Amino acid sequence: MVKFSRELEAQLIPEWKEAFVNYSQLKKQIKRIKLTRISKQQEAHQGDFGLSVFDSFRFITNNLFSSDNNKQDIIQVRRKTVEESGEEVYETELAQLFSEEDEVQVFFARLDEELNKVNQFYKKQESEFLERGEMLNKQLHILLDLKKVLSDRLRKNPPPKASSDTGILPHSPVHSSNYSESIGESEETNSEMEEVISTLEKNGLSFVNSAMRVKTKKGKPQMAMRIDIPATTPTQALTAVTSLLWEDLVNTPMKPGYGEFINKRKIQYAEKMIRSAFVELYKGLGLLKTYSSLNMVAFSKILKKFDKVSCQKASANYLKEVKRSQFISSDKVVRLMDEVESIFTKHFANNDRKKAMKFLKPQQPKSSHMVTFLVGLCTGSFVSLFCVYIILAHLCGIFSPSTEPAYTEAVYPVFSVFTLLSLHLFMFGCNLYTWKSTRINHNFIFEFSPNTALKHRDAFLICTTLMTTVFGAMVIHLLLRAAGFSPVQVDAIPGILLLIFVVLLICPFDIFYRPTRFCFIRVMRNIVCSPFYKVLLVDFFMADQLTSQIPLLRHLGTTGCHIFARVFKTNHPEACHSGRLYVEITYIISFLPYIWRALQCIRRWFDDCDVAHLANMGKYVSAMVAAAARVTYGRQDNYVWFAIVLITSGMATVYQLYWDFVKDWGFFNPNSKNPWLRDDLILKYKSIYYMSIALNAVLRVAWVETMMHLKVGPVQTRLLDFLLASLEVIRRGHWNFYRLENEHLTNVGHFRAVKAVPLPFRDIDSDS
Repeated sequence: MVKFSRELEAQLIPEWKEAFVNYSQLKKQIKRIKLTRISKQQEAHQGDFGLSVFDSFRFITNNLFSSDNNKQDIIQVRRKTVEESGEEVYETELAQLFSEEDEVQVFFARLDEELNKVNQFYKKQESEFLERGEMLNKQLHILLDLKKVLSDRLRKNPPPKASSDTGILPHSPVHSSNYSESIGESEETNSEMEEVISTLEKNGLSFVNSAMRVKTKKGKPQMAMRIDIPATTPTQALTAVTSLLWEDLVNTPMKPGYGEFINKRKIQYAEKMIRSAFVELYKGLGLLKTYSSLNMVAFSKILKKFDKVSCQKASANYLKEVKRSQFISSDKVVRLMDEVESIFTKHFANNDRKKAMKFLKPQQPKSSHMVTFLVGLCTGSFVSLFCVYIILAHLCGIFSPSTEPAYTEAVYPVFSVFTLLSLHLFMFGCNLYTWKSTRINHNFIFEFSPNTALKHRDAFLICTTLMTTVFGAMVIHLLLRAAGFSPVQVDAIPGILLLIFVVLLICPFDIFYRPTRFCFIRVMRNIVCSPFYKVLLVDFFMADQLTSQIPLLRHLGTTGCHIFARVFKTNHPEACHSGRLYVEITYIISFLPYIWRALQCIRRWFDDCDVAHLANMGKYVSAMVAAAARVTYGRQDNYVWFAIVLITSGMATVYQLYWDFVKDWGFFNPNSKNPWLRDDLILKYKSIYYMSIALNAVLRVAWVETMMHLKVGPVQTRLLDFLLASLEVIRRGHWNFYRLENEHLTNVGHFRAVKAVPLPFRDIDSDS
């Protein structure tokens, strides 16, 4: 039978962990009561006769002259109101003498603290969700009124067939052949605007229209509206960080030659935002309901343990007060959940409740043993093919001085790309496993859908499948070379393999993890166009991964150069390794991930006005300078560039280590109770954190090898470069765990368990 403490630990909401009943601490206090009781019984049995007679007399008196009701009244729970905050708190008084009175008082004092903590947290979350529900209800009314105006306008004034206009209020044409027609259209536009204004003001919207009037041809003022509303409460502050949909919706000047006043596409976008907000609200209400039920079970379990240890019946009285407290007695959450269900079913699911519940309560996909079986099968196949490849390479004399350069130049870049990618996927699979085992809510942090998010077994399956395919292609490549096929034809196999994987990545069919593939493409688009998209956590997290895959990007550039040279026959493939164009491409590829990441920092500084983002940008600028110096030193081996590389790389490494440990991991807090770490740690053993700090520091200085210029053969040089690239990928996978652990603890500190969905219309009551 599973102990309740483990069951509670498994079911509690990680972001609200500190707000739950501290069940383990209360169990320890009950254990102290038990030990004290045992020790006093032993003393009474072995020691003073008068004390044992007194205990016997008290026992007989309690059993003969006390009724069951009196037994249950050994404690009195009182509710008091704190004058400063006006909050109700619970205090327990002992109405009967216990033999372990001191420990019992401490137990009930801590139990009162836990009850007050749970009750106050529940009240706060309940009020925020109720406020959010009222706001969403008003937003929905505005949306429905706008849709009604849209349908009425389209029914009264259907757009001409030749026009692609989809707005509510048709605008006047740019060229008017008649002045009176233009005046009539302007009057119609003004009347339509007034209708929309009255529709929106009916919902409580206020407009600032001074100094914002546009004269029409008839002289009547025409308003361009905006909402001027400060954010006061946390929920109102959330809506103040919304998109510019509302301004796009209402600020369009209504005069000939301008665009639509209300665009149907924007209304559809607003509907999507409100629908997502309802889904998140329902999710939050469900979490709060789970919070209430789990804490109620925790209180009942701990009080039963107390009754068993103290041989009293104190649980009944206390549980009565627990059931009267707001986190149990309030039914506002349940009623709001029912209301959200009915609203969502009516307005977003066409009265189809089954369809609505698919959005509100999505079913978690069941884990299949087939994935585990395929992982094992692909792993065995990969190991077997690797052994076959090693044997064939030795028998064919691939690494002899005559065939070595041509083979490595044709095969190494492509296959190293897939190998480094597979290693990164393997490390990410390990991250997913450790995040899950330590209850780090990575899906919430990355804003992934739990239904389609990649799991650790899926990551391992992709990794092993990729490696099996790659080594299968390498074996086929060797067999065809040994069979006497032309090297020009055989060397096309790596390019074909790369083309197949690119096609699979962009394949629109729902096969091979399409949601994950499309999410990857979308994130890569945001990274490449980073200044023009709002930077989310998943965007800069992926950009950090790219900074550790610069060798992979270089090999992709080399492979692209080979394919371009062979297909178009523009140049000899050797130019892809020693030509001037190759050198320029190497420089650019070495800079690109750092440039993208620096641009993301600039965009985040522009959005958040936080100077720390500019300091973070400096880290990537220093890394760019160090990378440029190392690439140049690889081609100009002299003492000047040696000193430049030593200085730039050393400064960049110190900068990166500081940011890793202090900013990304949150370590080196001088006031922390854990020396050189932070106050909150997820892993059980602190020694793991100290070893991780040392490992990250060692792997950060792996660039020292590039300055040695060891005199080895081409194959050994390739293998050494691959080893260093692999170490950087391993360091990044190791870094990922602590980076997300720190982010998770930040969410826990702010009790963030539900995604904050921006709303399309600004807050409508803060002016009053």
